[in-house]
Amino acid sequence: MHLHRNILSLALAAGVLGLASCNKGGDFAKTKTGIEYKIYKNDGGTKYSPREVSADGDATYKDRLGKIMALDVEYRTAKDSVLFNSRKQQGIPMRIELQELKVKGGLEEALSLLQPGDSGVFRFNVDTIFAKSFKQPVPPFMKKAGNTMTMFVKAQKLQTRDEAMADQQKMMMEQQQKMAAHAEDQLKKDDVILQEYVKKNNLTMQKDASGVYYMVTKPGTGPKPKAGQTVSVLYKGSLLDGKVFDSSEKMGNKPIDFPIGVGQVIPGWDKAIPLLAKGSKATLLIPSSLAYGQRGAGADIPADAPLRFDVELVDVK
Repeated sequence: MHLHRNILSLALAAGVLGLASCNKGGDFAKTKTGIEYKIYKNDGGTKYSPREVSADGDATYKDRLGKIMALDVEYRTAKDSVLFNSRKQQGIPMRIELQELKVKGGLEEALSLLQPGDSGVFRFNVDTIFAKSFKQPVPPFMKKAGNTMTMFVKAQKLQTRDEAMADQQKMMMEQQQKMAAHAEDQLKKDDVILQEYVKKNNLTMQKDASGVYYMVTKPGTGPKPKAGQTVSVLYKGSLLDGKVFDSSEKMGNKPIDFPIGVGQVIPGWDKAIPLLAKGSKATLLIPSSLAYGQRGAGADIPADAPLRFDVELVDVK
């Protein structure tokens, strides 16, 4: 199991933390390296009060080196747009190994100021944070939003590596169980929606044991693909309201190639494409649990969205 060894992984990762209110009152303090911050210690329950930090940093940080900090994190642009929220997008806390500060002025130094139970708001100059912590140029959209980036953090607890691994494994198992239960319940709801869609659009479709509906609109004469074989597929994907979210046409009408049954595509495709003979054209209706599930995908595919795909199985290799 991977534990994040460096805070940079936060920036690469794609529920409100409840820390936004901390940004509304009081002035920011500032480190010698220019990080603006507000830190609040937990006084018990939901009560917090400001915690003073020396200009030279937190003297107790040396006692935390080598430990794993479990924390919730949210990034926002200068215009207050949310870039990343660990609780919403990952469902479990981030876990960061606390290491000796080799470079100051970045995310690493900000986290070194937090003790377990603290909440913090940190404001960085975007040029500085991207140079020191992300090691890359500032993306144009960040520059356009303004000169700062804000990080909200809730430091939940400090653990040894073994404790962190056991805790993370337990939380991931619980999350998987919740997702499986949700998927099972959603599959029943999606089936009702898909049956209504089939009836409304006068489609003649077959239903696979997995819950995928399919209709061959042009039979192929070639073989059906087997697990492990690579297929080439032209496609158009749309929501049930007709909104197209992706298509081969957007990619110059070039088919997508992928091996069957190894998880490189959504489960619904791994289930449905082997039902088609080479050269076939078909319409597929995919339940959300076999598509992008309760998290959806990007801005175009909402949570728990059943999908329609119009496909052509161009080749089987």
